[in-house]
Amino acid sequence: MRSDKHTKRRARGIRVLPLAFTVLFAVVLAAAAGLWFFAEMNMRPVNAADTANVKVTIPQGAGTLAIAEILKDADLIRNETLFRVKSKTDGLDGRYKAGVYFLTRDMSMRQIMEALETGAKAETNRFTIPEGLTVAETAETLAEAGLIEAADFIAETETGDFGAYRFLDGAAGGLEGYLYPETYDVYTDATARDLIDRMLAHFDKLFTEECYGKAEALGLSVHEIVTIASLIERETRVPEERALVASVIRNRLAKGMPLQIDATVQYALGEQKERLSYADLEIDSPYNTYKIEGLPPGPICSPRIECIEAALNPADTDYLYYVLRPELDGRHNFTKSYDAFLKFKDAYMKAI
Repeated sequence: MRSDKHTKRRARGIRVLPLAFTVLFAVVLAAAAGLWFFAEMNMRPVNAADTANVKVTIPQGAGTLAIAEILKDADLIRNETLFRVKSKTDGLDGRYKAGVYFLTRDMSMRQIMEALETGAKAETNRFTIPEGLTVAETAETLAEAGLIEAADFIAETETGDFGAYRFLDGAAGGLEGYLYPETYDVYTDATARDLIDRMLAHFDKLFTEECYGKAEALGLSVHEIVTIASLIERETRVPEERALVASVIRNRLAKGMPLQIDATVQYALGEQKERLSYADLEIDSPYNTYKIEGLPPGPICSPRIECIEAALNPADTDYLYYVLRPELDGRHNFTKSYDAFLKFKDAYMKAI
C-alpha cells in the first residue's frame, strides 16, 4: 500500500518537473525578450525628427563612462549604462577618438558609436606643410593657420618624448627633418604634440623596412640618410636631378672632400639668401660644409619621400661638382672635372 502511494507521488513529481522547466524557460525567455526590447528602445534616436547639430567635445583620454555622461548630458543617447555595455560587448571600449563632434538627435546610439570610433562627425582643420621647411618655419606655418602658438610647437619638438619612433634612434636631438611635409586633417582641439605625432607617424609609414635595409647596405644611419635627403631637397628643383646630387654627395664623402653645399650655410645663417657672400662662407658653424668635413650634424629641412629615396638610391656617376646652368631654368651642369666646373660656374655668374 505504501509502495503504491510512494509510486504515485513520484509519478506526480515527474509530471510536475517538465512543467517547472517549461515555466522557468518561459520566464527566462520573457526576461530576454524584455532586455532585447529595452535595448532596442534605448538604441533608437532620442528624437528622429531633430536634425539640428549638437556640438560635443570628447576630451583626450576620456573613457567610455565619461563619454557616456557627455552624450547623455547633451541628450544624444537615452541610456548611459546601455552605451557602456554595448561599447564593451562590441569591442569599442577604448577606441573612441577625441575631438569636437557635430552629432544629431536623429542618430541612433549605434550611429553615434560608429561616428566616435571613426571620427566621421568630428570637426577638423586642414593644413599643409610644404616640403623643405625647417622646424621653425613649420611652427610659423601652423601659427599662421591659427592652429597653435609657434613657441609651444618648437618647445614640444625640443622637449617632448617621441622615443617610440624607431627612426629617431640616433637622431642628434630635436625633430629637424622628420616633420613630414604633407596635407593633414586634425581635430580642432589638437595640441602641438598631436600635430607632431601626425607628422612623425606619416614619416614612419613612408620609411619602410626596405628603406631601413637600404640605409644599412649603404653603411649609413637613418639620421644620415635623412640629412642627405634634406640637402637634396634644398639643392634641387628638377626631379631627375635628385639621384645625381645624391651621387655627388656620396662621391665627395668617399674622397674626404668637403661638401660645400650652399644650403647648409643658409641654414647656419638662419635665413635664405639669394646669393651667399664670401663672408657668409666663413661662418663658424657645424653646418658650414665649406669648413667642416663630412655631413652636417643633422637635416637642414624636412625632405619629401622622393628625396629620401634618392639618398637611398644615388645614381652611379663619378660627378664631384654641379652648378646651376646659365639658362637659369633651375637645372644644373654636373661634372667630375674641377676645370669644367670653373667654366660652368663662370657661365652661370655671367648669366646672373
